Amino acid sequence: MKKQTAGRDSLGEFAPKFAELNDDILFGEVWSREDKLSLRDRSLVTICVFMGKGMIDNSLKYHLINAKNNGITKEEMAEIITHAAFYSGWPNAWAVFNLAKEVYLGDNINEQHGGMFGMGEPNTAFAQYFVGNSYLKPLAKTDNLFIANVTFEPGCRNNWHIHKAKNGGGQILICVEGEGWYQEEGKPAQSLKPGDVVTIPANVKHWHGAKKDSWFSHLAVEVPGENTSNEWCEPVADKEYIDIA
Repeated sequence: MKKQTAGRDSLGEFAPKFAELNDDILFGEVWSREDKLSLRDRSLVTICVFMGKGMIDNSLKYHLINAKNNGITKEEMAEIITHAAFYSGWPNAWAVFNLAKEVYLGDNINEQHGGMFGMGEPNTAFAQYFVGNSYLKPLAKTDNLFIANVTFEPGCRNNWHIHKAKNGGGQILICVEGEGWYQEEGKPAQSLKPGDVVTIPANVKHWHGAKKDSWFSHLAVEVPGENTSNEWCEPVADKEYIDIA
């Protein structure tokens, strides 16, 4: 199983012990016991528990994506949700079906996106910080530099977030396909198209993603700096997103 870092990425500075337990114990030890229970079956159990508790949020979406990657087909997922509906409640089932449709939508789409770099794999590690499905293709990594191609399906955007740094830091976006948005807190949204470049200063709250009717891809370049970290904030609400579209 791929090493989980979402806890440290999101809460490493604020709650380091919780981040350690999430990444190293829950995902590092419990989920990795594949000789006892397969990843596929663990995904199935987790989704049913979330559904039964009415936890219909980005955390569940992450586990739905995980389930898909662990081999649960669209037909099997529909059967799982239908079966669980009789025990967890009909409204919960409706809510989970809406999330599952987003996750499995790509099963019937043959066209590829991502421009010349390709769209990569589902961005499962950070799915909880996105509205909609995104895809990640790492391109280059050194000790202090990371470049990846990020692809957003129509309507997908990441949460408000801040690239923190004591000195230097920030991020550069280089748009390569489709059309999208970039917005800093307190400023109007900026329309993006291929060839546009956005320089995001450190310690500035912002978000970026696709327009509602277009796929969108950009290279994300992490700028080296001192004491860098990423703080994830609240999602971009549907109303504020629609208002700029």
